[in-house]
Amino acid sequence: MENFIAKMYSLKGLTAIVTGASSGLGLHQAIALANCGATVFALSRSGEPKVIPDAPLPDNLFFEKLDVSSSADVRQKFKEIGEAGGIDILVNNAGITQRIRAEDMTEQIWREIHDVNVDAVFKCSQAAYPYLKSSLHVGRIINISSMASYLGFSEVVPYSSSKSAVLGITRGLAVEWSADNILVNSVSPGWFPSLMSQQVMDEDRKSKILNRMPLHRFGRPEELAAMICFLASPAATYITGQDFSVDGGALAFGF
Repeated sequence: MENFIAKMYSLKGLTAIVTGASSGLGLHQAIALANCGATVFALSRSGEPKVIPDAPLPDNLFFEKLDVSSSADVRQKFKEIGEAGGIDILVNNAGITQRIRAEDMTEQIWREIHDVNVDAVFKCSQAAYPYLKSSLHVGRIINISSMASYLGFSEVVPYSSSKSAVLGITRGLAVEWSADNILVNSVSPGWFPSLMSQQVMDEDRKSKILNRMPLHRFGRPEELAAMICFLASPAATYITGQDFSVDGGALAFGF
């Protein structure tokens, strides 16, 4: 049984990139992938963790700088990593949002959110493509989508727009690159404590959120990271073009 588990879920010998990995859910995803055996490059604007976890960071986890909104930076960084040891797994986690009513939205805010949440997903996937295609593991792209891909929320319209686009990118790439040794899926987190969610959550919205799901609690970071590790693993070689909601039952909840 131990050999079977190791064979199906170990990421030993693989190289993974996680964007937006300096804190929050991205940091937890990077740590989890490293704990499963992968060499992980945690990329972010700061190039270092904004918070230090209680447990020591794995030795196979490396923090480096990357501005995902810069095409040149993305191409250069992915080339550095890819030529040094290949790329087997890409987690497009970087994302931003801002709470503002639609009638007050400026073109600049709209563009900034889509630059990171949509354009960067495609740019990073494109830059990783030649390395994922040659992966002996079967290359993986895991995009982080959102409940906002499915449900309407006030005061975050550009975020909802951007995350719906992530689903379209996921399905399109899954089909187009299906013969190129690459599996593409997405994960839609429900509500997890994070710096980004705190930006748009007051007490009224928090109450509405908790009442919106059958489990009536926020998710724990490891509950999301486990799905990322599964989709990156040998256990998920027959899954592509799918979105997985890790949401405490929110999408299923009627009344």
